[in-house]
Amino acid sequence: MSEDLEPLILDLVEWVARRPRPYAEVMEAWRTSCPRLPVWEDAVDRGLVERRAEAGGDPLVGVTTAGLDYLQRHGRQSKLAG
Repeated sequence: MSEDLEPLILDLVEWVARRPRPYAEVMEAWRTSCPRLPVWEDAVDRGLVERRAEAGGDPLVGVTTAGLDYLQRHGRQSKLAG
């Protein structure tokens, strides 16, 4: 099943890598109650994205160094804003 999720996990990590996203926005777009489609949970468990507390603001979700490496290994680095 994990192999079936790889394209979706790549999409999530790439989307977050373009710019940090508000946690609420990420949850609206990527969280699911379906145990067969744990894209958000897998990305977090693998350390590819992380929730970051913002002083006085809403938490943000950002890509980690491991997430950037993951994108590069899968040929997605050229699509990142930079």
